[in-house]
Amino acid sequence: MSANHQTKPDYLRGHLEICRFDHWIKNVFILPGLLIAISIYPQSINAGLFISIVIGFLAAGLVASSNYVINEILDAPFDALHPTKRLRPTPAGRVHIQWGYVQWIVLMLIGLALASLVSQALVWVLLWLWVMGCIYNIPPVRAKDLPYIDVLVESINNPIRLLVGWYIVSPPFQIPVSLLISYWMIGAYLMAIKRFAEMRDISRNISAKQYRKSFGYYTEQNLLVSIMFYAATSMLFFGAFVMRYRLELILSFPLVAFIMAMYLNLAFKEDGSAQAPEKLWKETPLMLASFLCLILMVFLMNVSLPAFTAFFQQSVLN
Repeated sequence: MSANHQTKPDYLRGHLEICRFDHWIKNVFILPGLLIAISIYPQSINAGLFISIVIGFLAAGLVASSNYVINEILDAPFDALHPTKRLRPTPAGRVHIQWGYVQWIVLMLIGLALASLVSQALVWVLLWLWVMGCIYNIPPVRAKDLPYIDVLVESINNPIRLLVGWYIVSPPFQIPVSLLISYWMIGAYLMAIKRFAEMRDISRNISAKQYRKSFGYYTEQNLLVSIMFYAATSMLFFGAFVMRYRLELILSFPLVAFIMAMYLNLAFKEDGSAQAPEKLWKETPLMLASFLCLILMVFLMNVSLPAFTAFFQQSVLN
């Protein structure tokens, strides 16, 4: 009796842990979409908007947790081989698998129900986020096992989160495609760095291919080459967005490049934050630079600098 009584708190805690509430910090990627939409559609600012923001963030978090749950369940056999991930609740036997599948669906349904209180478009965007989680984790597709496809599929969550912010505000026009592609590629840049850091770290203990099938193809060299490709493509499309919509944002480019360099540097740290983005808040210099960049971009989105744009157009574009 007492033994059974002792296992119940472990199961409860295990099912809470696989929701990965600490990973909700990734919803910070919703903020740019939110701030851009408000900047170009200030008429949206009212008491109702703040309620929509709270509901929208909560809905996005619950749908993301649904994806984390299925990830935890299906990855358990592989996590059991990992030197640290073997301690996660599912491979450690602290999750009831059948309940886990119920939890996966219930979290998604609650998230979509909350999204419907904000806008129909937000429901579809969050459903897209959930479907991408299925594509990434569930056989027979299981995109996470396919080199390069794993990065591109997982990083598409970035533009989806951008759209979450956009449709919380719901301006009466569409978000620029160039911005979505840039956001997708910056997500691929971050994800490829995570793969690079994971492979360098895990190879010290076991064959990386044992843990993740895509590591049977990846090498440090081809991952670094892909990181360069994603970074260049992201900045190309960000430049296209800036030239078309807000030339003042060019002034943020040096800080953006500096932040990207700082993040790449994290990949070379043993067991660093690049492998666990939810721990990035501990990287004080990176967080400070990112915060300053966000403030600068918001400022540049809302303040016209005609002398600068005239000078730039004359000296560079002519």
